[in-house]
Amino acid sequence: MTPRCAVLDDYQGVALSLADWSPLDGAVEVRTLREPFRSEDEVVAAIGDCEIVVAMRERTPFPASLLARLPRLRLLITSGMRNAAIDLAAAARHGITVCGTASNTEPPVELTWALILGLARNVVIESTALRAGGPWQSTLGADLHGRTLGLLGLGKIGSRVARIGLAFGMDVVAWSRNLTVERAAEVGVRAAAAKEELLEAADFVSVHLVLGDRTRGLLDADGLRRMRPTSYLVNTSRAAIVDQEALLRALRENWIAGAGLDVFDQEPLPAEHPLRTLPNVLALPHLGYVTRRNYEGYFQQAVEDITAFLAGGPVRQLN
Repeated sequence: MTPRCAVLDDYQGVALSLADWSPLDGAVEVRTLREPFRSEDEVVAAIGDCEIVVAMRERTPFPASLLARLPRLRLLITSGMRNAAIDLAAAARHGITVCGTASNTEPPVELTWALILGLARNVVIESTALRAGGPWQSTLGADLHGRTLGLLGLGKIGSRVARIGLAFGMDVVAWSRNLTVERAAEVGVRAAAAKEELLEAADFVSVHLVLGDRTRGLLDADGLRRMRPTSYLVNTSRAAIVDQEALLRALRENWIAGAGLDVFDQEPLPAEHPLRTLPNVLALPHLGYVTRRNYEGYFQQAVEDITAFLAGGPVRQLN
């Protein structure tokens, strides 16, 4: 019987148009699913008959409990080469090969700056007022030149964000547990001696860390209180790095001026969630990696992964 492949969470309905799937013609039966799943039962009902699944980032988690309910699954592909929502050890135990694809670092860098600039110049407020016939100029923008940009993390993405900050004439300071003065100097920025020092000094704080045991909840209520009432927080990394309850309180009680958010503890964000309506939040529906070039790479390499697996030589294997 021809193997079945499900491409999950194709929200925009573009998976089949952004890559050449013809190498799989006659070898694999491919279907796409556009809506997010609300439970493991829905996932099993939708893809329980599939030997191959293509997952979009971490939109659909694959914990051990779900993998155990998918006995036909033999190949699980994730866009990107890291996916914390897949239990790689459990996949291996069930004989499931997990493969990834390349992912570009430029799109989340660009979106980070879209959020910073949108917050600084009140772009949504002013644009909405203009379209609705509201006041002509109602806000004062926050300057970037001469201000301090604090980066939690100076890896591939953080270092690119830093260089753009320098181009704006900002004073850029960075911190992470393993960051050295020498590494910071290579990027042209200062290394903060402590996280608290960065939070107290920065006008804009941007998160660029990998989520793990050491970074979960790293920015807590104490850290948010250390930020200035005129400072902004931007998070395009992972929601859990910031204590979400503390963040809501900080925004409601104006501990900080506002936040630019592209990641959330529950996605899609529930319709009634306060982050959808707080006036000092600029929120986007996790668009950091959602660009044409990234998607073209994801899906074309997914086709390559499937072809290689069927030929007996998996590529970009993660487990």
